Amino acid sequence: MLAGQSQYHQLYSIDILGLRDHRLPSIAPTLHLPSTTNSTYKRTRQLSISSSLNHHQNPQTTSSSPTSDNEENFLRTHNAKSSVLLLRHLSPHQEGNSTPPSAHPESQGKLIPREDKAKLLKMSLIRKRTPQFPGSIYVQCPSGPDFNASLPPLQNLFEEQKGNLVITANDDDDEMLMKALEIRRGVTVEIFKEAMRKGKFGITYSTNLISKLSDFIDFVMIQVASMKQLPEFSTASYNFRARTFIDDSGVVPLIRWLKHNSLSYPQIAKLICMSRGNLNSIRRLAEWLKTIYVRGRYIGVALTRAGGNILECNSQDLDEIVGYLEDNGVRKDWMGYVVSRCPEILSFSMEELKGRVEFYLNMGMDEKDFGTMVFDFPKVLGYFPMEEMNQKVTFLKEFGLNDEEVGKLLAFKPQLMACSIEEKWKPLVKYFYYLGMSRDSMRRILCIKPMIFCVDLETIIVPKVQFLRDIGVQEEAIGNMIAKFPPLLTYSLNKKIRPVVVFLLTKAGVSQRDIGKVIALGPELLGCSIANKLDHNVKYFLSLGISLRKLGEMIADFPILLRYNVDLLRPKYQYLRRTMVRPLQDLIEFPRFFSYSLDERIIPRHRIMVEQRVNFKLRYMLGGTDEEFDQRVQAAVERRQRFESGVTFEEESSDSQTDVGSLTACSS
Repeated sequence: MLAGQSQYHQLYSIDILGLRDHRLPSIAPTLHLPSTTNSTYKRTRQLSISSSLNHHQNPQTTSSSPTSDNEENFLRTHNAKSSVLLLRHLSPHQEGNSTPPSAHPESQGKLIPREDKAKLLKMSLIRKRTPQFPGSIYVQCPSGPDFNASLPPLQNLFEEQKGNLVITANDDDDEMLMKALEIRRGVTVEIFKEAMRKGKFGITYSTNLISKLSDFIDFVMIQVASMKQLPEFSTASYNFRARTFIDDSGVVPLIRWLKHNSLSYPQIAKLICMSRGNLNSIRRLAEWLKTIYVRGRYIGVALTRAGGNILECNSQDLDEIVGYLEDNGVRKDWMGYVVSRCPEILSFSMEELKGRVEFYLNMGMDEKDFGTMVFDFPKVLGYFPMEEMNQKVTFLKEFGLNDEEVGKLLAFKPQLMACSIEEKWKPLVKYFYYLGMSRDSMRRILCIKPMIFCVDLETIIVPKVQFLRDIGVQEEAIGNMIAKFPPLLTYSLNKKIRPVVVFLLTKAGVSQRDIGKVIALGPELLGCSIANKLDHNVKYFLSLGISLRKLGEMIADFPILLRYNVDLLRPKYQYLRRTMVRPLQDLIEFPRFFSYSLDERIIPRHRIMVEQRVNFKLRYMLGGTDEEFDQRVQAAVERRQRFESGVTFEEESSDSQTDVGSLTACSS
């Protein structure tokens, strides 16, 4: 129920008992009736009020005490005989006084049992009454001429009435009022459904929508009860007043318009309850959202999630918020996307919004980075409390990052702000320490692949680490693997990592003994596509005449071999075989040959070797720096010159020993 239930309780106790002259309480809410033409009220005045309303309001005039002579005319209505017998049995028998109970409301109320009170209350307040079976005491057919005359006045259902004040003597009267309240609520729901049916809404849709409009139904009941103080509706029934208020409020056309704009019925119901009767604010705000490119179902999302006070904001304040964001890098055509994903921005005051924007700009983030960050993850601006945002920035600085680095990190991955420190970051850091990682390694992971700090530890990271253990990766190497190639932890275990390992074992010739070594030395292989990269490279090497077993040994020696582009491998192989005239075995023994540049390393050093008439294995030819290569070439040239001069190694050794002996004798 609404918070104003007590207000309606007081209004309703007056409305239901028909106390016209009683002054409405001061707590009655202000009546928000839509503007209605005078012709409507003239039509209302001309409406003939049914006799039932007059009977309930003035029971003494309709239930005047007849004498025994005209008693038959008084009771000659529906089931007259049974009514006479019951009334005579219930009334006190006194000589010369055969007044029916309806003429004594003070005593009639005390004669009605509690169970019958509830039945009579329902019979008096329900909207549609059905004819009763023959023998009924009370007429329940509204078309009957003396329908209301057959029912006792509603005042008699309560303990005592003095003047125009209803005195509730015990909890029984409060219970009766609450029952009357529930009956009237059901009547209001039925009138609302009837208005929905007139608006061409289906029965199921109307029922589902109204079931979520309990607050608005209570609001309608309060307003309808307040309408009784207006002269135009002073003699109108509750049903007529409720129907008039619902029709004039325009709620049914508003529901049709919101449904046309792709709002679901829960969103429509929430908006109507949030409006607190000011239904025009819903249409006004929805039209404003369209001006900033909010479309479709996101209109309902923005209206319902922006906060309860959003319907009270004027367009000038909202335009100021949008203009401030545009000045700080959020493009106008992005605004609809940003507001759709984080409508809480619209509920901020300008002071709070400026504080949030400056929070990021003070970390060295420029307007361009700020705008793209907000577009990438709008919740980074308006969803989290400022205290929580400061705590997360402080935690990131503990890895050795300064303000500018944190700003760049958040601009690149603003989803970090959505991660919990206690639930995600601290358990992850503890687990990395368990794997042997240093804080510098964690800092590298955070900078290269910050998404790792956003994934779930138990369901994503731990199973992958366990899989690496199962295939033979050494425990101390797992931490280095992750630090070397952080994207490893973001790949799917069953769709990416496991299929690559199976391919290496079955199609690339890698043995079960070497697979752990291959993955540890080349974790980048786990990120390669099998169809577009690995399979293509394996087929190329096999086409060169390399056996599958030899290829597996080459991969175990140099795992990155499968990551190279075949278009880059082909010229190197051709130069090796045609120009250098080297056998294929040299390539099998030294697969790292493909890792060197053809123009900057292989060709220049090969030319030097040809010019100096020396020859090296591939590992000595390409390995080392240029200075080391020059020293090798110089030593090889000297050996070749000595060989050509006929000086053998033994003669050179003897000559050197003779020289050492003579030098020793001279010194002695």
